[in-house]
Amino acid sequence: MFLENLKQLLAADMAAVDQVIRARLHSEVLLVNQVGEYIVNSGGKRLRPALVVLSAEAFGYQGKHHHDLAAVVEFIHTATLLHDDVVDESELRRGRATASALFGNAASVLVGDFLYSRAFQMMVEVGEMRVMQTLADATNTIAEGEVLQLLNCHDADVDTDNYMRVIHCKTAKLFEAAMRLGAILGKSSDADEQAAAKYGMHLGTAFQLIDDVLDYSADELQTGKHLGDDLAEGKPTLPLIYAMQHGSAEQAGVVRSAIEQGDVGRFVEVLQIIRATGALDFTRQQAMREAESACAAIASLADSKYKRCLLELAHFAATRQF
Repeated sequence: MFLENLKQLLAADMAAVDQVIRARLHSEVLLVNQVGEYIVNSGGKRLRPALVVLSAEAFGYQGKHHHDLAAVVEFIHTATLLHDDVVDESELRRGRATASALFGNAASVLVGDFLYSRAFQMMVEVGEMRVMQTLADATNTIAEGEVLQLLNCHDADVDTDNYMRVIHCKTAKLFEAAMRLGAILGKSSDADEQAAAKYGMHLGTAFQLIDDVLDYSADELQTGKHLGDDLAEGKPTLPLIYAMQHGSAEQAGVVRSAIEQGDVGRFVEVLQIIRATGALDFTRQQAMREAESACAAIASLADSKYKRCLLELAHFAATRQF
């Protein structure tokens, strides 16, 4: 229901964003068009570009650059997905074959590079140094997060702080940047810009925490991904970390071994341990705390239908089932 309401509220703006995406996705190189169109049309929620629009509207922006920057954020996100699926050797995303499975790793990496560079061309055209600084910082931080996650794979000694650092860099940073961009376009005060950025960081963290829950609890038809993918990749996410910390020595040993070996064959056994220790409920509670912090960050923002939508979005991020 919330996503439908969001679509209705932003229908005209997101239609304009889609026009920008299609126009700027075009390349004289056919393979760039094919791969780019495939992944952009793959049915994502488009939350990150929607955040740019919501933030800009909430801060009273009157121009059209928020459509361009929403497209920039979507290109950056799409590039990270292309690269992610190559690194993770993923075959399925949102119920469809990944671009790397369909077109090959080389094409996915190179088209991801095209999208990054096109995004930077577009942000330069906006002609606002703070915009370029925000997106340059975000893309660099995201890259660091990718490397951190790679280093953490198959490491059962990763603690909660290290795990949260990966989330903040890899996922939440782009949510933060999207919100900051709208505040910059709206010529908000430094305090309001920081509040917007804080909202985005907490929202993105809640969103990723629930993603990590869904890898052990979701309906595969709804999420379009295989349960246990994180375990197969040896990713020590919060449900696993909590289960090791609060389970018996024997249970902790099973989870540790599964992480270190990427042993998806023990998924059912690991899932039983996760449930027995309350790890999924704990992770959901942490997501709700992040959502509450997001709402608190924008409490002083002037009331509007866009602010109310941001508040609802935070709740959705922490309670979604897909």
